[in-house]
This record gives sequence, C-alpha cells and structure tokens, in this order.
Amino acid sequence: MTALLKVENLTKHFPGGKEGLFAKRDVVQAVDGVSFEVEAGEALGLVGESGCGKSTTGRLITRLLEPTSGSVTFNGQDISHLSQARLRPIRSELQMIFQDPYASLNPRHTVGTIVATPLQINKINPPGGVKKTVQELLEIVGLNPEHYNRYPHEFSGGQRQRIGIARALALRPKLIVADEPVSALDVSIQAQVINLLQDLQKDFGLSFLFIAHDLAVVRHFAQRVAVMYLGNLVEIADRDTLYATPRHPYTKALLSAVPVADPDAVGARERIRLSGDVPNPINPPSGCRFRTRCWKAQEICSTVPPLLQIGKSSVACHFPE
Repeated sequence: MTALLKVENLTKHFPGGKEGLFAKRDVVQAVDGVSFEVEAGEALGLVGESGCGKSTTGRLITRLLEPTSGSVTFNGQDISHLSQARLRPIRSELQMIFQDPYASLNPRHTVGTIVATPLQINKINPPGGVKKTVQELLEIVGLNPEHYNRYPHEFSGGQRQRIGIARALALRPKLIVADEPVSALDVSIQAQVINLLQDLQKDFGLSFLFIAHDLAVVRHFAQRVAVMYLGNLVEIADRDTLYATPRHPYTKALLSAVPVADPDAVGARERIRLSGDVPNPINPPSGCRFRTRCWKAQEICSTVPPLLQIGKSSVACHFPE
C-alpha cells in the first residue's frame, strides 16, 4: 500500500492574548510537530483528551486552517500552502464530516440543496441530473430519497449526521476526515452511524482519519490508532497492539479509563489516576509534555523523546512499557 496522506512535522500556533500594551503576544501551541501517514483504504484513529489538538489537525489536513509550518502531502501533492483556486480540484478528493450535525447544516437550505452544493460548486452535472444523484446519495446513507425537499430541523441528530455524510460523499472522495462524527449523538444511534461509515469504507474504498475521544468507538472502527497529548503524537500502533500492549504511559492511562461491561474485569484491572491538569498550551512543559503528570518522569524527560519504533508500536517516551 502507498500512503494517500503524509503529514510531516505539522505545526499550528495561534496568536493568544497579551498582558500589557507593549508585552509580547502569547502563542497557543495547538499542534506542534505531528507526523503520520494514512494508507489508501485505511482508517486511522486519532485519539486524546479534549484540547489536545485533534480537531485542529483535521482542519489543517483539509486546509480549513493554514499550517504554521510542516507539510501535508495528499495523493503525492504538497497541499500545505496552496491557494484556494489550486485547492478546489483537490477538495473533491478530500472531504470532512463535522462533529455537530446541528451547526454544520444550513437551516435555511433544504436537504437537497445541502447535498447538491458540492456538485454545483465544482460544476459537475452527473448523468440523470443533480436531483437523481442527491436522492441516490440519501438512499446510500439510509435516508428516504423523498425527503429531498425537507429542512434540517425536520430530522433527528442521527439523520442530520447522515445528511452530512451524504454531502461528504457527493464528490466521491478518496479521504474523509471525520471529526468526532458520533460524539454529539445518542449512544443508541452511534453504532448505526459507525456501521454506516464502515460499509461506505468497503463499498467505495475510502480512507478515513477518524478523530475521537471515545476509545471504544475507535477500536471498533480504525485499523491503526495514533494517540495525541497536548499537540504532540505520543504513540502510533495497529489497533490490536495498542489496546493489548500500550507502550506510552499516557496511552496506558487512557485505556485504563475505558468503561468495561464485565464487573469481574473491572476489579482485576489497574485504574490509573493522573495527577494535576493538562498544562496550558501557551506554556507547555519542556521535553516530554506528559512528564508533569507521569509517574515514570525523571531528569531525562526534560529533553524531547523521539518517536521510535518499539516492536509494532512507534512511541515517544524515554521509559516505554
């Protein structure tokens, strides 16, 4: 397999506030030197606590945000700093599903208009016409094609997310960045939407960057998992390896917090409670950013640990498991 998406040293710093009139403006280090690849037809899960930079990474990849530095190579082309005009033909192959199905759909437009918009912007006139194509897309995602003229407020949250998925599929993309696509939905609906995305991945040969904070959902969907902490990647491994033998202390702590249905297993499992809060991204710790909360931290942890291959995992830690 060849890498469809290659991210190298991706960085995004946002300007923050400042203390006084002549003081230097703070810099929020949202994403700081992230590197990974997504193969053709693969689903890569990106997990971590809220505020660790997952969604910002997704928006950098789809070029909704401009990177401060680093590169994003999609399908062999560096798209990091392309103009909007040169990005337009690439956007048809690189789509995004947003977290909030209520905010991501225009309430003034009908479902037909919302799903047809990507086709109209790219001046695509499919065989049989736009309306027929939109109705086929609605059917693919499990909605009634006759609801073409309804408005978003007439649908439930799960149905609205299906509309967002239909819109993302309209241009037959190669890669979809799914930014926490089920976190705003009821648990009973989450499984349906995840199963739909899995079916679409098989039927259309899609690749996914699946951003989530729910590790149980990621385990069900992604073939490989990357773990983020405070703007850095700390571990990447295939699903089975990461969940069975986590190498990084932060990954181990995250997995220890995943709910388990079996009461006997809960008692047998070690629950790791991290001390302190996540540091401020304006002034993160030097070296390993997890060291202020890590039970293994020593003097050497004040230097940046490289992301090294250990067994089947890539880990950025001086004292991996």
